[in-house]
Amino acid sequence: MQITDWPGYKLGTRVVRYCEQDAILYALAVGARADELPLIFERDLKVLPTFALTLGLWVADAASAAGAFAPAQALHGSQSLTMRGPLPPASEFEVTGHVEAVRDTGRSAILDIVCESDYFSATYSIILPGQGGFSPTPRVKAKPEDGSPAVMHESRIIELSPEQAVLYRLTGDRHLIHVDPAAAQAAGFARPILHGLCTLGVVAKSLAEPLGAKPWELRRIEARFAAPVFPGSALVVAAEQPPVGDSAAGLGYSASVDGRCVLADGRISYS
Repeated sequence: MQITDWPGYKLGTRVVRYCEQDAILYALAVGARADELPLIFERDLKVLPTFALTLGLWVADAASAAGAFAPAQALHGSQSLTMRGPLPPASEFEVTGHVEAVRDTGRSAILDIVCESDYFSATYSIILPGQGGFSPTPRVKAKPEDGSPAVMHESRIIELSPEQAVLYRLTGDRHLIHVDPAAAQAAGFARPILHGLCTLGVVAKSLAEPLGAKPWELRRIEARFAAPVFPGSALVVAAEQPPVGDSAAGLGYSASVDGRCVLADGRISYS
């Protein structure tokens, strides 16, 4: 198939299952503390909404298996998640996937791969370097690497654990570049890198309190992965200040390490 033939391609439906232990492990992997009982204790357990991204990740793998892209020649460019309702502490339900669109930046192609369920929808945007140029006029222009919202009022520093990647990979994404130094170096990194979805989950959880919400009240989040993050880094998260009493308003945010933007074009909202 040509790159332009993929929009509308159906990736099928899978039944995803998880238990309370899986939800708790995810919460710990994105930085939940022992005193945050609603996230780490099965009594009255609240599931972090970004846990949904581990349940839908199979759609990207399915698109790759169908021939849409080779993992070694692709990058996870951006991610969005919209919640339709809270995830139960344990559940079993269907998730359906399809290729939504192929966008042309001029130099690269971007595949938007979508999963849908009763609880959430998510779009995994995969960059295919060197495969652009198929549209007479590229429909998407590459955004500046700094890409951060212009005015930030709230900021905090999150110390990522050196073990964060090896813990997060137990939630399902076991790509070798997150644990094996040789694999990471072969991919061009000095050492294993943190999962982009882990960084996103850490940020989503950390922004709830300063924005006047609970972590499990996340309604929507999106961001572009601008640069890799190494476990053990200090992540600086900045967000726009919400209007008084309005945590549901969509707000801009960014995340950086050592002055280098790692999450750009961020938007987040809570119920």
